[in-house]
Amino acid sequence: MSLLNILRYPDPRLHKVAKPVTVFDARLKQFVADMAETMYEAPGIGLAASQVDVHEQIIVIDISDTRSDLRVFINPEILWVSDEKQIYDEGCLSVPGVYDGVERPARIKARALDADGKPFEVDADGLLAVCVQHEMDHLKGKVFVEYLSPLKRNRIKAKMLKEERELKREKQREQVAVR
Repeated sequence: MSLLNILRYPDPRLHKVAKPVTVFDARLKQFVADMAETMYEAPGIGLAASQVDVHEQIIVIDISDTRSDLRVFINPEILWVSDEKQIYDEGCLSVPGVYDGVERPARIKARALDADGKPFEVDADGLLAVCVQHEMDHLKGKVFVEYLSPLKRNRIKAKMLKEERELKREKQREQVAVR
């Protein structure tokens, strides 16, 4: 297994729409395993393939405290959402260190395929419902900060770009020091 590089907002590749998975083979299983390892190492509770620059409809989620309940959603679709809404403080591995309230349906019913291509349905509420919706947004090219006001979104974008510049400067200094 290997760790994958997580794209950081506002990288334009985060806005690509993912395509359905059509081949369920060893490559897919290896990729799912790499996604899970990347998510756990980050550490996070969900990761969409779009976040690692693979634009296929694949999500991994594990909201358990023990990190022992990995769920794989391939070609997910939401079948039903409740009228009841909830606001949940969301974060994202592509927007590290940023958390803000996003209103979403409190309960959902989703259908997907597992890594073997077998269909399943799940009724979700609470954190699982939020996580499924959040990760499915990534597959549609949407990042959670797009639910926030333009002012907040612009502040977050500026912060992320500043951090990226600082990381590049630090890497350049390290390369010079090595020479």
